[in-house]
Amino acid sequence: MLFADRVDAGQQLAEALRHLEREHPVVLGLPRGGVPVAFQVAQTLGADLDVIVVRKLGVPHHEEVAFGAIGEGGVRVVNEDVAGRLRAGRQDLAAVERVEEAELVRRAQVYRAGRTRTPLAGRTVIVVDDGIATGATAEAACLVVRAQGPARLVAAVPVAPPEAVVRLRRSADEVVCLSVPRLFYAVGEWYRDFSQTSDEEVVSLLAQARNSGHPTPGRD
Repeated sequence: MLFADRVDAGQQLAEALRHLEREHPVVLGLPRGGVPVAFQVAQTLGADLDVIVVRKLGVPHHEEVAFGAIGEGGVRVVNEDVAGRLRAGRQDLAAVERVEEAELVRRAQVYRAGRTRTPLAGRTVIVVDDGIATGATAEAACLVVRAQGPARLVAAVPVAPPEAVVRLRRSADEVVCLSVPRLFYAVGEWYRDFSQTSDEEVVSLLAQARNSGHPTPGRD
């Protein structure tokens, strides 16, 4: 399957998520590239749109391996089994967390501009990205969402390799993926236009969602 761009991918993904429309879900886009996809999903489902600002805590010198994740509001999820097996000392892990915390705060300030986060407790939450390679970041996002007590957690992406889908099923109640190619090298190869999404575009899409009648956090 080849998507024209993130708008096309989001529109197709939204149709595959129609069964959740009556649950009045919250749609969370992973910045940056996941937000244009999530915007289309939210518009189609008449859902609230927000970002999920999350940072994976990668093992020093093996950053693709996550020993945990952090999210806004002080949410911190650590896989003690992984952390306990690491040769890295606690000080090294704490240093990783400090760096990622600083980046999380920076991104949250840019995207939210003082608005509060959407409460997730008891809601159906759809975590959306533009595609998955290893699944580590999406899994981290699901862990952070899960810690906030949603009634149902759905991970939704246009494309991902089979092993990433299997990985996500450990963290989400449901995984919706439009294309699961066996030969997978990079997310961008499945898009005709995979131009980089800017912080400005993320902020603009969140503003459009707030003004479209589907409120996002902080709206009076």
